This record gives sequence, C-alpha cells and structure tokens, in this order.
Amino acid sequence: MKKLPLGIQNFREIINDGHVYVDKTQYIYRALEEAKYYFLSRPRRFGKSLLLDTIAEVFSGNKELFKGRWIYGSDYEFAKHPVLRLDMSTIANKTPETLESELSIELMRRAGEEGFDIDYGMPSTIFKVLIEALHVKYGRRVVILIDEYDKPILDHVDDIKMASANRKVVKGFYGILKGMDPHIRLTFMTGVSRFTKTSVFSELNNMLDITMSEQYANICGITVEDLGKYFGEHIEALAPLKRFKQLGSVHDEILAWYDGYSWDGETRVLNPFSLLSFFMQKRFSGFWYSSGTPAFLMNLIRKDPSIYAKLDNLWITEGMLDSYELDRIDGKLLLFQAGYLTVKELRLTGGADEYLLGIPNFEVREAFSLHVLGALAESGQPSVKGTQLDIIEALSGGDLQQVLALLRALFASIPYQLHVKEEAYYHSLFIAVLNVLGLKIEAEVSVSGGSVDAVLELEDKVYVMEFKYIGCAPDATQEEKDRLYELALSKGMGQIKDKGYAKRYSGTGKAIYLTAFAFLGRDDIEMRTEQQ
Repeated sequence: MKKLPLGIQNFREIINDGHVYVDKTQYIYRALEEAKYYFLSRPRRFGKSLLLDTIAEVFSGNKELFKGRWIYGSDYEFAKHPVLRLDMSTIANKTPETLESELSIELMRRAGEEGFDIDYGMPSTIFKVLIEALHVKYGRRVVILIDEYDKPILDHVDDIKMASANRKVVKGFYGILKGMDPHIRLTFMTGVSRFTKTSVFSELNNMLDITMSEQYANICGITVEDLGKYFGEHIEALAPLKRFKQLGSVHDEILAWYDGYSWDGETRVLNPFSLLSFFMQKRFSGFWYSSGTPAFLMNLIRKDPSIYAKLDNLWITEGMLDSYELDRIDGKLLLFQAGYLTVKELRLTGGADEYLLGIPNFEVREAFSLHVLGALAESGQPSVKGTQLDIIEALSGGDLQQVLALLRALFASIPYQLHVKEEAYYHSLFIAVLNVLGLKIEAEVSVSGGSVDAVLELEDKVYVMEFKYIGCAPDATQEEKDRLYELALSKGMGQIKDKGYAKRYSGTGKAIYLTAFAFLGRDDIEMRTEQQ
C-alpha cells in the first residue's frame, strides 16, 4: 500500500519516496499545447503548489521522473527550459514598502544562484532583467510559475487602504510580463481569489483564465474515479471498522464528507487535503476547515449575518466574479472563491452562463457553522451538540420546544452589546445551530408564493419556518413583551399561510408543520407551530 503524501508539495519527493500521485499530467500537456499565459483560481490546500512543481519538473527535462504517468507516453519531448518560480505566500507583505523590498531580495537571491549580478532595486526591473538573462544563458525561453499571486492583497482584504497599496505593487510587478513575450515559453499563475484578477492583470490581457473551464475542471482535486483507482487499498483497510457504516459504506461516507467541489457544474472532485488527512487519522473531521479559517471571512459575516443565512440556492454569472473591486466585495462570491461554496449547477442561457452555488459537503457545512456560531456569539464555539439526540427526538415527534430552549440558552450567553438588532442575525444563528446538529436545513427557499426563511425536511416531516424580529427595550414589561410576541408571531404565521409557503410540500406524504419564531432580542424568543 503506497504512502500518503499529506502536506508534500514536491513532485520529485512524492515519486521517489513511493507516495500516491494522482496523475494530472494530461492537463499539463494540454496546457503546453493550447496557450502561453494561464491563470487558475482554486481554494487553499487544493493542490495548486504541487501542480506548479510538477510543471517545473516537466520543463526541467526530467522525463524519467514521469515514467508511468500519462505525459511519459505522449509525444512531448521534455526539452529543458529555465524555470523561474515565485511563491508569493513566502514574501512578507505587511506594507507595500516591505512587499517591494522582499520581492527585490528574493529575485536578487535567485539571480545570484544563476551567477547574475543584478542590483537595480525595483522588483519589476529585477524581474525583467532576470528573465532576459535566463533566456540568454540557457538559449531557451523562460517558464514563469507564480503561486498564490493574490496573497499580498488577501492578507489585507479587511483593510482596503493597505490591500489597494499592495495591489498597486503586484500590478506593476506582473505587468512587465506582457512586454517580455519573446523571452517567455509559459506563464502559469495560481491563487485563491478571482475578484482581483481583472484589476491586477489589466495590462496582461492575453492571460487565459481556466478557473471555470470544463477542460480543466479537475486539474486539481480528486475525482470519484481517482478515489477508487489510487486509494482503493486504503478504503478496503478501513471498511471493517464499524464506525464507518452510517451511509452504508466507507466510500459513501467519504463522498458525503469531502466530495462535491465543482467549477463547471458537471465534474466534481474531493478535497485532497481532507481526504489524505482522513486516511492518515482514520476518522472523519473538518480537516481542511480547521487547517485555517481566514479572519476576514468571519469579519464579513459579523458585519452582514445575512451572508450565512443565504449560502444555498445562490445564482451568479461568471462576469460577477470579475466585476468587484476591493471596496465592493460581495461576501458570497468571496466565500465561493475561498472554497466554502461551490458550483452545483451550470445553466446555459444563450448569454452569460449562470452558476448555482451551494455548500459542497458535510465537512464545510458543519465546521463552517461552528465557526459562524463562534463569530456571532463572540464566546468561542458554543457547545450545542450535547443535546443533539434530545433535539432530534423532539423534532421527530413534532415538538420544537427543545430547539427553543437551546436557542434561549445560546442567546442568553451572548453579551447584550454583541447582539445585532437585525432579523438576519437571529436567522443566521438559528440556521447555524441546526447545521451543527447535523440537520440539513435550507434557508431562503424559493416557493410559488415567494421565499420562505427556512425549511427543515426530515424523513416524515417538514417544518416551514418564518423568523420575525421586533426591537424591544431591555427593561420592557412582560405585558409589553407579550404584545410584541403576539404581533410578530401572528405576522410570521400569517405570511406562511397567506403566501402558501407549504403548498410545495403538500404532495410529499409528510406531516407539515408551520412554524413562526419571534425574536425580541437576546434570550427573548417565542415560537408558534401548527400542523397543517
């Protein structure tokens, strides 16, 4: 059984040490034949660095290293080219001055390794001279590989002034590539975000963006076919363990936890970091998510809780991914590019193609919900799973009182000053609680009468829910609270009935419960439910 390359991004090490390598060389070959400048956006820990390292080995002429891989049997000649690779995640970027200085130092270091004496100061000038010198020295055009191109910008996305200053630096730095075309064999850039691409590469207008391309949909990640082909022995080794039989087989549970990522609406791939971590630790967990949650994403959700409540059933066009500047970031699009949402469906309209976004798998849904609870409650990640069985039992019996008690306890633990006096805040917390409990609840569900706040569908029951928030003074009398409760609950229940929100489920054979929640603030929560 081959070793697992968890955390290894070096192609040579993977091959020489006998690790599993999921062959992506057919896509590399296609890229070499089709264009000269490429851009690829994928979430962190999705294999971008390994992809670039594999390209570097191809252009280093190391044919024997690829024996048994697709490209070895192709007509590719493995001619040796000079390779200039930069990993922007290793370049300090605290200020634009630091970014410029560190880029210059790194490029001068690379020049020194090649025997060049370059001391011009500005990184764009050093970059230009280094490319020209490499072409002359080796007599072949240069291959340029840039990993995490957007790191200097994303690190400061919640500080618009600093992010813009860093963007100006990298825009000038990357911009010299257009004038270097006679010296370049291939340029391949990767990163997480795509929303910065247009403004950063505005001068490099010959860049081919393969992010959403069907031909390159699984250039990173592991397909279902790959799972059986490369990891069959590892799956068989885990099959006898009884704790992995909730969905009938280890294979099915792996797919439920880690599959579901797509950029074309058709091809779906598993998260490689999570899959390898699962095989190494022999347990299901949110490995990818726990490996690092960008603080700016949680800050966005604190500012606009409705982002979380509307993560499913979101339609976008591809053009929307390119149309946002740093001061107009759409949180949902940023979540897609960061890997918390993925393409569920592609709709060809004859004009701009439309993409349906949604949460990719159980790993992201559960772990993201825990972090959202922590972000909105500011009290760490509240412990809600201890009452999971009681709540599921109550829901199965048509009784939401256990959920109401949990919500009251959760909201009571949040300091008054942290509460956001908006319906979306309470809506999002409620959705997060049920997601953490492992219950698949859909938010903002489109029905014939409009959009219902949430729908919880069980095996034999459906809960159709509306949330209403009415501001209430902390020192209000119980009589005043009761009046506001009645107003909010009547409004919520009336909306469900008047707009026929439950009609969509009337033919399912399931018991239907109409449920209205009233939030007055903090632990002042009431609920009304009627079986239809």
